[in-house]
Amino acid sequence: MKELRIRVLAGVFVVAGILSWAGARLWNSLGSLPSVPVAAPVVLALIAVVLAATALSLRARLKAQRERQHDAKGVDPLMAARAVVFGQASALVAALVAGMYGGVGVFLLESLDVPARRDQAVYAGFSVLAGIAVIAAAIFLERVCKLPEDDDNGPGTAPAA
Repeated sequence: MKELRIRVLAGVFVVAGILSWAGARLWNSLGSLPSVPVAAPVVLALIAVVLAATALSLRARLKAQRERQHDAKGVDPLMAARAVVFGQASALVAALVAGMYGGVGVFLLESLDVPARRDQAVYAGFSVLAGIAVIAAAIFLERVCKLPEDDDNGPGTAPAA
């Protein structure tokens, strides 16, 4: 399984932001801009909490397993792999969604004097922050579940020629 790349996530964020900014400008010129839902930052924050809780739980279980505690609960490798895949998918979607709300938020900065637009800009800003929290939690989960690197010249192996 490949690791998440910050450059890919940043690229998705920037491209989604630019496209949503342009889309917001176009949509606003044709009519009224759809609102940013209040639930957007809440849902993203809940996903970040679930990812962080999973990472902390797995980290504690792996530590107990390494220290060979008698009551240590093992970590099923398939469950850890599923958690990492969930984290990676969540990070990619969060980068896309945060970029979209970031682009809309930048567009809304032009009209902060209108109370409704100001509220929408705040919701968009919180959505971007919550999306970044999802990405951070996903990267933390990935690092917790990462297998130790194998030495090329470890015991019992011949040196590479």
